[in-house]
Amino acid sequence: MARKYFGTDGIRGRTNQTPMTAEIAMRVGQAAGAHFLRGRHRHRVVIGKDTRLSGYMMESALVAGFTSVGMDVVLVGPMPTPAVAMLARSMRADLGVMISASHNPFADNGIKLFGPDGYKLSDADEAEIEAALEATPSLAPSAEIGRARRVDDAQGRYIHAVKSSFPEHLRLDGLRIVVDCANGAAYKVAPEALWELGGEVIALGVSPNGININERCGSTDPAALCAKVVETRADIGIALDGDADRLIVVDDKGQVVDGDQLMALIGASWGRRAMLKGGGIVATVMSNLGLERFLGGQGLQLIRTAVGDRYVVEAMRAGGYNVGGEQSGHIILTDHATTGDGLIAALQVLAELVESGRPASELLHQFDPLPQLLKNVRFAGGQPLEDEKVKAAIADAEAKLNGTGRLVIRKSGTEPLIRVMAEGEDEQLVGAVVDEICAAVKRAA
Repeated sequence: MARKYFGTDGIRGRTNQTPMTAEIAMRVGQAAGAHFLRGRHRHRVVIGKDTRLSGYMMESALVAGFTSVGMDVVLVGPMPTPAVAMLARSMRADLGVMISASHNPFADNGIKLFGPDGYKLSDADEAEIEAALEATPSLAPSAEIGRARRVDDAQGRYIHAVKSSFPEHLRLDGLRIVVDCANGAAYKVAPEALWELGGEVIALGVSPNGININERCGSTDPAALCAKVVETRADIGIALDGDADRLIVVDDKGQVVDGDQLMALIGASWGRRAMLKGGGIVATVMSNLGLERFLGGQGLQLIRTAVGDRYVVEAMRAGGYNVGGEQSGHIILTDHATTGDGLIAALQVLAELVESGRPASELLHQFDPLPQLLKNVRFAGGQPLEDEKVKAAIADAEAKLNGTGRLVIRKSGTEPLIRVMAEGEDEQLVGAVVDEICAAVKRAA
């Protein structure tokens, strides 16, 4: 059944437009709260948010929804998405909610839901909650309406948990680190954690004003970080996105390093230390073929999933893997977190940097990626991938690649975009087939 509200990463959209209105947020609180009212204990939900202007509105609406069905609310304010997952589990809550549209512009917002185990909800749970959104809620009796309170030390709890993932025998003394927090959820916790571990921290994107989240900063636009690393002669740069579940690294020469190289580094290192579980790592169909070949040379497997960190996590849990992620920078290390955590992943990279004594530009180049090109085509409606001319363009591209590369075309689960990706040995051919498919999609859209 087609979903009306939930996408690949919760509910997301432009604020004050369906589905991202205060009214629907309140209904989500009522539906999700009622769904998790199980047992006779006092029920509790942890709610965090990033720094978007609309976060106040969505937070208030969710509080009204949850308390109206009898669930108590714990508010932790601006916090990374992985912190909300961690706190929900730590506080024995029945549910965790993150108000964020991740790397999207400030005008968008979203609602991400976590179960009591700290993992994102299953498709079945989301389907039941979505169905309940259309039903009349069962409100709590007056005496059983939920209460709301704020927890002031939530940031300290998360910083402690993050630092616990860093090897105890190591420190960051002597490392000059530029960290770009995207004017988002980690603007306080990320610089603080790095400083407490001994790093010399230069912080960017730490002055949120409600509308500058992800604006010319963070993991989706690291140009300012690249320039600052070179300018300050830093050892490394770290870029997070708006809700800090994504990591992109910049080496000492100002070159951007994507999630594939980071997974290669962590996976190979953990493999050598007998810390890697499952004999490989999990990534999506978007990860470069060079990563797969590199891991094969290490005697490790690459298990591919559909795009979306939730699918990576599902495969990791099913197969017993503890390293996985996406090329875009979602790195999931289940020894330390239940979801992607940019700061925890960054600390694993920094640990390797400290122990190796090598410059980041050398350490972070684990393999030579095959030429790969990704382009996005925005569309207003309909199903452009069902157009016969688009199908013909895709078939023609596959014939031209003829087994020498890969083609991945998909509809985004979070934005009205068609994503067209190709990779192969011939860079010119890769560019040509992507442009041809994009042109066909634009005509159809």
